[in-house]
Amino acid sequence: MPKVFITDKSGKKKAVTGSVFQEAFYSGLPQVNVCLNMPRQTMLGFGIAVTDASCHLLAGLEEDQRARLLGSIFGEGGLGLSIARLSVGASDYACDLYNYDDLAGDMELTRFSIEHDRQHILPILRAINRICPELFYFSSVWSAPGWMKTGGSMCGGWLREEYLEVFARYYTRFLEEYKKEGIDVRALTSQNEPETDQCGRMPACYLHPEFEQRIVRDHLAPILREKGLDTEIWIHDHNFIQWNRAKWMLDDEATKAVVDGVAFHYYEGTADMATALHEAHPGTAIHWTEGGPNLGDEYETDWCYWGRIFTEALNNWCSSITGWNLALDEKGRPNIGSFSCAGLVTIHSETNTVTYSGQYHAFAHFGPFIKRGASQLVTTGPNGQYHHTNRKISLYHTAFRNPDQSCVLIFTNPDEQQEISLQIGMRRFRLILPADSLVTMVFEPEELMRH
Repeated sequence: MPKVFITDKSGKKKAVTGSVFQEAFYSGLPQVNVCLNMPRQTMLGFGIAVTDASCHLLAGLEEDQRARLLGSIFGEGGLGLSIARLSVGASDYACDLYNYDDLAGDMELTRFSIEHDRQHILPILRAINRICPELFYFSSVWSAPGWMKTGGSMCGGWLREEYLEVFARYYTRFLEEYKKEGIDVRALTSQNEPETDQCGRMPACYLHPEFEQRIVRDHLAPILREKGLDTEIWIHDHNFIQWNRAKWMLDDEATKAVVDGVAFHYYEGTADMATALHEAHPGTAIHWTEGGPNLGDEYETDWCYWGRIFTEALNNWCSSITGWNLALDEKGRPNIGSFSCAGLVTIHSETNTVTYSGQYHAFAHFGPFIKRGASQLVTTGPNGQYHHTNRKISLYHTAFRNPDQSCVLIFTNPDEQQEISLQIGMRRFRLILPADSLVTMVFEPEELMRH
């Protein structure tokens, strides 16, 4: 029988016995079918942003506590996260406003230095590497140095045309210097949230789509080849609702030839907009690269919210899911921005005790089970809100086949307890989904071969 793991109001992820399911078929129940012979996108994995703010807090922990916490996030016995997002210079979640070359007019980048990152960021990344040597790093830049922009500040403004090439060299220097430190950045996004400057309240930069296209096509791609770097280029790194911006760039064949992926945030628009992009450019990978908890009463218990968000992204062709800050304190600090974000975990400022978010508990149902190289499978049946026995119910589901041929199913039930009939291959089950629950089922290869 399959292994089953449940998170609900009675407790966090736990293995359960056959009491929640039985191998039987009930035609009167909502039907969910897993199509084993309909593979879709290949998974890169699940991850989190290792921001300057997070590294500062992690560095303040005792070594044993820090090792246990990082192990619970990146270790095989924990969430199994295998992706880390890095910021190139300051993001809004940093201890101070910094970049790697603040000398105005330094076109040759003679003053470029990553010295700032040696205090906390690089030591934390090396500690994570020891836990997860196969970690996939990707980087995002919130702002070029102010002297490359209108207004002269990292906070707000536009990247100026005359600095497109030097900005590409600036970004490449970051990749080179990090590689010297043992951190191999495998992919980059050309600009975080290029359609906003956040009203000048934080590191941010408007980047016209023509400028982004020219940066990646005419400057970054050639420089990366020249330097012998095989770093992937992901464009856009902003909301679903702006998917046409990415499509417009990919409609240029020379741009499409050097772009490996499109990065999306979920703050505006809906995940099916990623499917619209996929249908226009099916050979380009899609990644979900930012989204995290907020401070509030549901911080520790909104696992179904995140289960739904992850499922909708995965069912709309996303090959990876990366959350926002790994760790912040109970007030969402350190930050130099204007948002009330919380961390995947909260490290309390006075005691260093750790609180775990609902997003953390949601990742526990995805990261440990869906392996790199897994294929997402088509599932049919009610997915979202539907009517059954005269009431509206919500149910979300997704499925994957791992490289070892095991099969993983994840159900998100934000509603009352409900029963469904599940068919996977030739096997049929009656499954009881507890109220407000995440349920993960794992079928080993031999379980699927029996019938």
